[in-house]
Amino acid sequence: MLEAQVLCHTHDQVGESPVWSVAEQALFWVDIEGRAVRRLDWITRALHSWTVTERIGCIARHADGGLIAAMETGIFRLQLRDGPGDRPAAEQTLLQAVNFPRDGMRFNDGRCDRQGRFWVSSMLRDMAQAAPVGALFCLDGDRLSRPIPDGLITGNGLGFAADGRAMWLSDSHPTVQKIWHFELDADGQPQERWLFVDMKELPGRPDGAAVDAEGGYWICANDAGLVHRFGPDGRLERSIKLPVSKPAMCAFGGPALEQLFITSITPAQSVPGFEAELDGALFVCEPGVTGLAEPVFIPGRA
Repeated sequence: MLEAQVLCHTHDQVGESPVWSVAEQALFWVDIEGRAVRRLDWITRALHSWTVTERIGCIARHADGGLIAAMETGIFRLQLRDGPGDRPAAEQTLLQAVNFPRDGMRFNDGRCDRQGRFWVSSMLRDMAQAAPVGALFCLDGDRLSRPIPDGLITGNGLGFAADGRAMWLSDSHPTVQKIWHFELDADGQPQERWLFVDMKELPGRPDGAAVDAEGGYWICANDAGLVHRFGPDGRLERSIKLPVSKPAMCAFGGPALEQLFITSITPAQSVPGFEAELDGALFVCEPGVTGLAEPVFIPGRA
């Protein structure tokens, strides 16, 4: 079994949303609970971090520079500039506020589709309630859609096919643990879903995901210390082993998109059989396939 190696140890509380920038040859990711955005330069390995004012679920690159970020009160544009201290504050501009159906919610997993729309799921922060109040939203230009599939507890695992005609979505809550596949219509809207994988039959809960150039779907198996690759038919083909229990999300990157980057979470208590001192680190491996360049968010598209 292929094993991932530590690339950068930032001790993230909830490391999520790795995004590779081809233009900058750098990897961005977030620490949700640490309210931080991070950037690692591939050549120099220089690490930079910025603070934000809210929990930050996911990010994507903005076509006009900076990032787009889904947070607690809405979707923001972030400008990452130098400033005093090790973690200067990012400049935040609110693009779209959101009215969640309950208090204590936030945006979670998300990414851009091939047309430059920003898709993001929502969740109740208190997962113990197992409340199906989450949904999937789409920011298309300056318009935020109504909830599309709703009834999610912990929406995760978003991924888009290279041709933009299919989408994957998971619910990582312990009571669900399913991955669905959607065909997308000509306008890029999801149609009726069908079950792609039931992860209750496999080790780990389905967390963040990535799609490779061959149509393989890679998803972090949270709690199991694994990343699984499923073929287009939903068959488990191989897995990557990590020294930590809670890999959170993966993304392809590197100069030739041959590396798979994997963020991780620091659990409340150490898990026997894993290396607790590495919890919250960023990992990397070469899985033997290339990835797809991550699209940027295009403002004013609609």
